[in-house]
Amino acid sequence: MKIMFRVSSLLVGAILIASSAIAADTDELSAMLAQFLATSGEEAAHESFWADDLIYTSSAGLRFGKAEIMAGFEASDTGSNSTEEPPPLVYSGEEVDIRIFGDMAIVAFKLVGRPADTAAGGDVMYYFNTGTFLKRDGVWQAVAWQATIIPPT
Repeated sequence: MKIMFRVSSLLVGAILIASSAIAADTDELSAMLAQFLATSGEEAAHESFWADDLIYTSSAGLRFGKAEIMAGFEASDTGSNSTEEPPPLVYSGEEVDIRIFGDMAIVAFKLVGRPADTAAGGDVMYYFNTGTFLKRDGVWQAVAWQATIIPPT
């Protein structure tokens, strides 16, 4: 009977520790996503958010990696971007669903892009986004990303 009690106690302890770790990882990924969306116009945000081996599939059906994302910042530094660009958007995430699988996590959410200058007009854009994150050396980074535009209704 004592052995059964000890085994049960160990199992309950292990479950509590695992649940605590999952909650901490969920909180960390949620904060990381919110911070990234709030600073998505900054190169440093992309440098830390995306893994070097990222596979990104855009809502336009294009596939590229981190190098291409980072090259976009270099192009804007040299002034080679078009002057016909739409007004900047402010991004946020809604309906965030984070699922932890050890050192891997899936983060699915609705991305909302609102015009930074509401007086200038522009539409609010909605996208479904799903990211796959790996925790390497204690750091979460997105290794795969899929964005799908949600058509206006």
